[in-house]
Amino acid sequence: MFTGIVEELGEITAVENLGDASRFRLRGPVVTDGAKHGDSIAVNGVCLTVVEHEGDEFTADVMAETLDRSSLGALAVGSRVNLERPMAVGARLGGHIVQGHVDGTGAVLERKPSDHWEIIKISLPADLTRYVVEKGSITVDGISLTVVDAGPDYFTVSLIPTTLALTTLGIKQPGDPVNLEVDVVAKYVERLLGAGQGADR
Repeated sequence: MFTGIVEELGEITAVENLGDASRFRLRGPVVTDGAKHGDSIAVNGVCLTVVEHEGDEFTADVMAETLDRSSLGALAVGSRVNLERPMAVGARLGGHIVQGHVDGTGAVLERKPSDHWEIIKISLPADLTRYVVEKGSITVDGISLTVVDAGPDYFTVSLIPTTLALTTLGIKQPGDPVNLEVDVVAKYVERLLGAGQGADR
């Protein structure tokens, strides 16, 4: 379980092609502090398992399913990534409930800078539009954000300088892919309402 509050910008230091999977080595001094084999770390919103840990780097295996369904397959040596450790029991939930299970990918469509914030427009897959609402929560590359505008095939978010400086959304350009995870509460509500309707028939 994560909160979508990115702890640091990490970096891909090596990528090994394993045929039906890839092994990433990542640098992240904050998230590797105290890390051990089997721990979970979210990488651009994807929950990965620590395979090895040495110094300020860790390795994680990414299976083909994850590479196909997320933007991790586009990462290369030197790519910057958002990193977050799981939320500790009893800790404050600063963002919203994030599972680290990507629902789909979008792409940055445009950026509109302002004096004190920046509006970013992101494409939205058709099967996710029903979960995205104005002022609702969405996770973009592991970042918990509030939806400003929810369109038929896009949504916008407003980013403060801190988010721009400390996450990958500060450097993403139009055309760049992003991982999306919708609010899990919306998915559970949909499932429960559907089950109730089925019971009435």
